[in-house]
Amino acid sequence: MPKNPSLSMGVQLNLIKDFVCSDLEVDYKSEEKACIVYSALAVDKELQPDKVRRVMSISDGKLSVRFEAVEARFLRASYSAFVDVLTLATKTIEQFGEDVELQLQNL
Repeated sequence: MPKNPSLSMGVQLNLIKDFVCSDLEVDYKSEEKACIVYSALAVDKELQPDKVRRVMSISDGKLSVRFEAVEARFLRASYSAFVDVLTLATKTIEQFGEDVELQLQNL
């Protein structure tokens, strides 16, 4: 049965000073898989960096993302678009990741 990293996804929403913040953590249980997803998502910059800030990091096979926005609607739009791409990257790794690992082991 394939491991589903989305099952261990944690989300937290906070209001700090004048910003709406949200923290997202996805446990890939593999530093390599977390790095692949990080690399795929890091190239997409925020469309309105003056209104939304996104900070990503990797630790112990977990991808952590912090969003800060001046308004909840900007947070929602940024978060939603990010999760769509995150889901695509995760599904791609789930589908092709094991095949790639097997090929690397056979070299």
